[in-house]
Amino acid sequence: MDMVPVVVRSASHVSAYRFFNHRRATSPRFHVRANLPFQKQDAKYYQHLEAAVHVVERACRLCLHVKSSLFSADGNVHQKNDQTPVTVADFGVQALISFELNKLFPSIPLVAEEDSAYLRSRNLAGSVLDAITAIDSPTSKPLTQDDVLEAIDRGGKDAFVFGSEPATYWVLDPIDGTRGFVKAGKALYVVGLALVVEGEIVAGVMGCPNWQEDFSKKSPAELEEVADMLSASGTIMIAHVGCGTWTKRLNTTPKLPGAWTRCFVDGFNLVQKAHFCIPDSQTWESLPLSSSFNATNNVDDVGDNQVLLLATCCGRSNM
Repeated sequence: MDMVPVVVRSASHVSAYRFFNHRRATSPRFHVRANLPFQKQDAKYYQHLEAAVHVVERACRLCLHVKSSLFSADGNVHQKNDQTPVTVADFGVQALISFELNKLFPSIPLVAEEDSAYLRSRNLAGSVLDAITAIDSPTSKPLTQDDVLEAIDRGGKDAFVFGSEPATYWVLDPIDGTRGFVKAGKALYVVGLALVVEGEIVAGVMGCPNWQEDFSKKSPAELEEVADMLSASGTIMIAHVGCGTWTKRLNTTPKLPGAWTRCFVDGFNLVQKAHFCIPDSQTWESLPLSSSFNATNNVDDVGDNQVLLLATCCGRSNM
């Protein structure tokens, strides 16, 4: 399920979305682990989403840990039978998230991308266990390799059989954009987790560990307001049906005022005023819009009938 993020960006705005501070006259008090930016009584799946935020943040830390050693250690990048890359981080994220969600919501199945057959055939369970325990132990007792294999298989292709009635289940893409993850550059990748109820996505979390905010067009006053973010990396985005989409920096304290900001997609009535992000496995000529518009990746020289391509996403769509 290696999905491709498509980002539409305004020529006059730096980031992919316009972020607005959403503050009430009196800040609400949240006594929960994730401290979501909306009231619990307004969100039916509040507990599910707060758990998802917590575990995705931990999964992002695992990704950063594995990536830091990706180019200094052998055997961290592998090829699956379909010739797509997979890493210790893919398996580690799936195991970590599966293990935690099963403790909290044992009756809700997980639909994910990997199973343990590859790890078993290559004796890699120990490497995945090391990656998980390197960030912190997800349980009061030490994990074993069997725990890791079992957690991964909980989301495997044969783990759950859907009946004729609509089901409630988690869906996980451990690393969306593995091709970007294994590159030494700054190609984006995300950890994606969503809750599906009766065929509808009701809550979701995306963690992007290496998202770098562009502050080049901000004024000195604006830079002062975000001084603590200048050296920060990574973002997490959440959505809940009826409560909108929100974002915050990874590893920031949710209790801080303004930690979460509301997201709104920029709107355009002219295609050429948008920016498009495509995977490096595609070309502009392969997309339908190429028959009407030319494209450029030169941000300083965008013509009247051109769109700007952002070569920052990596991966391909297998959906």
